[in-house]
Amino acid sequence: MITYQQETNLTTEEFSTVLVNSTLGERRPIDQPDRLKKMLEFGNLIITARDEGKLIGISRSLTDFAYCTYLSDLAVDILYQKQGIGKELIRQTKLAAPLAKLILLAAPTAIHYYPKIGMTKYEHCFYINDAKELT
Repeated sequence: MITYQQETNLTTEEFSTVLVNSTLGERRPIDQPDRLKKMLEFGNLIITARDEGKLIGISRSLTDFAYCTYLSDLAVDILYQKQGIGKELIRQTKLAAPLAKLILLAAPTAIHYYPKIGMTKYEHCFYINDAKELT
């Protein structure tokens, strides 16, 4: 039976394992445990999915609980995908901050998933990796 809960004490090992097992690890600093630790420390809304204690999914967000929630990491172990776990992690995240608009950037392989579960696509997004890139 899959259980969902808000957690504040995940280990970097558990976090790294679910990232790798979901393929999100391809785009996350899994070889930098100090960075992963900070990601957990400063992600102020973490919802997990567990199967008999084993971490099989995570929604890691940054939120003010009033205006916006940025869902930075949504990862579900590949062995558990296509069972509605990702959708439930998103639902639990939204329920934890009901006044805030939930925002995320889709991984390239998941870009078609979010509209299927009822999320609205918004085309105006910008990012920068280094302050030196500003002109």
